[in-house]
Amino acid sequence: MNQPPVIFVLRLQPGDDLKAALQSAFGGLQAQGHRAGCIVSAVGSLSRAVLRYAAEPQGSVLEEPLELITLSGTLSPDGLHLHASVADAQGRMRGGHLMPGCTVRTTAEIVLALLPDWTFSRSHDARTGFLELLAQPLERRG
Repeated sequence: MNQPPVIFVLRLQPGDDLKAALQSAFGGLQAQGHRAGCIVSAVGSLSRAVLRYAAEPQGSVLEEPLELITLSGTLSPDGLHLHASVADAQGRMRGGHLMPGCTVRTTAEIVLALLPDWTFSRSHDARTGFLELLAQPLERRG
């Protein structure tokens, strides 16, 4: 039997670390039995963003007023895999893998979908060398 997604809304405050707040929120939701989630929507602003660009080993720090344009990704008990795009005061866009250290400037409004029929985990993939998503439907017993 398919269960609809459970929607969870989170509003972050000035000074909050975006990734740490999402990890904490999902940790609390795991305690309620949730094993899979994704970002549905996110808007807000950052005073500091740390983004890791494709094929780069370290994150790049942007310290200036930034608009959070997009945030997408998956949430699993093994960790979060998030990508973000931000725009500076002139509208120039940057995007990449969201790293710790992104600081909320005024607010961040995040809508999460929790997927009760699924469990997400991360496993080492020999082809990519990274921990990659394993998505498995939960077996429901009637």
